[in-house]
Amino acid sequence: MKEEKKLDAIIGILERETFHFNLPSVSQISKEYRGAFFVLISCILSLRTKDKTTQDASRRLFALAKTPSQILRLTKRQIEKAIYPVGFYHTKAKRIKDICKVLTGQFSSAVPDTLEGLLRLKGVGRKTANLVMTEGFGKLGICVDTHVHRITNRLGFCRTKTPEKTEMCLRNRLPKRHWIEYNKLLVTWGQNVCKPVSPLCSVCAIRKYCPRRGVVKHR
Repeated sequence: MKEEKKLDAIIGILERETFHFNLPSVSQISKEYRGAFFVLISCILSLRTKDKTTQDASRRLFALAKTPSQILRLTKRQIEKAIYPVGFYHTKAKRIKDICKVLTGQFSSAVPDTLEGLLRLKGVGRKTANLVMTEGFGKLGICVDTHVHRITNRLGFCRTKTPEKTEMCLRNRLPKRHWIEYNKLLVTWGQNVCKPVSPLCSVCAIRKYCPRRGVVKHR
């Protein structure tokens, strides 16, 4: 089977099979709040934090402030209290305020809608920037986190050592019609089926397409 047809088949199956699973945290927040600013802030909160914790922290913070200007009116302690117990909440509270200062000072309180503009924000890397592009603006981007990196390599579409290199590989090989949905589908699959250690290959709906590259143990 040619690679593009294989990809189409896998994406189609994952669209059906992930429907009954919970959305990843940032996707859920994007669905609830509708706006690039909410996606950006929830992305910052999600780093090294469980989905449920990210969602709850995002909702508490957005109950207090929904714009960069409103965030700046909060003290760092108020932000910390709202987002606790996300990982590194002290650092994230400061980072959120710093980002909001830049947004109000340089971007008229609007989140930039280009990858280059987003990467100018301190603490925003390619993963976050791409997720804001896709979830916040509905624009093309390929967000590669550990799940996307792992599954893409297990499927044999890329043979890369880092998420950044996987993104560049996918930009060359993944049809653009799949760019926006790719992260959401693979993150959901990675959280529930294609797990980091001992993936559930026996119940995996895409197992016939997967050479299981790098998989040592599976169930």
